[in-house]
Amino acid sequence: MLKRIPKNIRTVLEDAGRLAQESGLACYTVGGFVRDIILNIPSRDVDIMVIGDGVAFARKLGKHLGVPDIVEYGDFGTALIPYGEFLIEVASARTETYESSSRKPKIVYTDLKGDLGRRDFTVNAMALDLDPDNFGRLVDEYGGLQDIQDKILRTPLDPVKTFEDDPLRMMRAARFSAQLEFVLVPEAMEAMKAHVERIKIVSQERITDEITKTLETRKPSIGFYVMQEAGLLPLVFPEIAVLGGVEDRDGQKHKDVFHHTLKVVDNAAQRSDKMRLRFAALVHDIGKPATKKFIAGIGWSYHGHEELGRKMLNEVSQRMRLSRKLTAYLKRMTRLHLRPIALAQDGVTDSGIRRLIVEAGENLEDLMIMVRADVTSKDPKRVKRYYGNFDRVMDRIEEVVAKDAMRAFQSPLRGDEIIKLLGVEPGPIIGRVKAAIEEAILEGEIENDYEAAKAYFFKIKDQFID
Repeated sequence: MLKRIPKNIRTVLEDAGRLAQESGLACYTVGGFVRDIILNIPSRDVDIMVIGDGVAFARKLGKHLGVPDIVEYGDFGTALIPYGEFLIEVASARTETYESSSRKPKIVYTDLKGDLGRRDFTVNAMALDLDPDNFGRLVDEYGGLQDIQDKILRTPLDPVKTFEDDPLRMMRAARFSAQLEFVLVPEAMEAMKAHVERIKIVSQERITDEITKTLETRKPSIGFYVMQEAGLLPLVFPEIAVLGGVEDRDGQKHKDVFHHTLKVVDNAAQRSDKMRLRFAALVHDIGKPATKKFIAGIGWSYHGHEELGRKMLNEVSQRMRLSRKLTAYLKRMTRLHLRPIALAQDGVTDSGIRRLIVEAGENLEDLMIMVRADVTSKDPKRVKRYYGNFDRVMDRIEEVVAKDAMRAFQSPLRGDEIIKLLGVEPGPIIGRVKAAIEEAILEGEIENDYEAAKAYFFKIKDQFID
């Protein structure tokens, strides 16, 4: 297992162990870093835990590593050491609990077992001893190694206490379910359902962070299904929670928009690593519940849901503390997500295509990825037809871009100068000369600059004089 630790970080851990021994301290690497070593997953976040003053030890380790400017959080007994591509967090062994109505954790310093026990899940509650005499010894007080093998998420202590002490762990349960693709044990899910209201004392910034981390996983839907089952989603993202459900009117049913949305998110995740694109996939249909309407003889309609969804994102953004840049992106993608489908129809003008290019701007490629992800039909023929339509739109976009580029392209030698050089009156001959110069530039015969164009003019001008 130790062979999986990158050589440069193993050296850091060995040095930390020696420094701790010299100071009479016990020192371990803990948490997600140990879990990822076992799973053979690359990790850039390294957690070091000290039985004693973590901040003082971080100063000493930082100085040893040549990183004297560390980031200290004295109230929490932690410090961050930026070390190349790695971020090393050094912390005192501690427990954290929330008062019933407080958003700020209460810190109590403890021993190794107490620190491991306060962690969210057993898979994150293991440690590797850094003492030089026992370097690499696995400390697994709560059976985390077996749970990794069984692919389950279980709390080290009573799940009720675990989630009461730190309600954010409920959001982390959803995120780790998706990130590791592990199953949350029933008793943990039941504890979450019973104490779901506790999430209200957690800051919005931390909740939003867990949502975006869930979106960054290989299959984000797993995490959002956990949130929905536990009752978290109505509290942390109500606009998504209300998408579920199917109505039947006159024998006509609409699709479950919640399931559809999560399928779109997973499709987007397969096509792009961009978190913001996956976020756009998550919110693109939030306007559907309020616009849903049954029209006799036609069926279900969501007319205008893209525009309503765009407006709803103002409130979503404010509540979730999203950046202006991300908000603008989500609004643009939501408003435009139906446009490529409409443009696939015959008879669409160049101006319609041009309008999409302008409105999507630098996000055009992302938009086309998302509209493909939006195809969730299980009918292969229908999927093929939709993809064919989107391919035609892309072909049209390329055609219009090429046409516009040609219109914008002009000979460096202007018409009035050609008139003077030829000694003729304005007329069709001027256009033919300019076209010949432009063709030579496009064919690569001459450079696209004034001097080259003028020299070429003198070379060909006799062809245009009677």
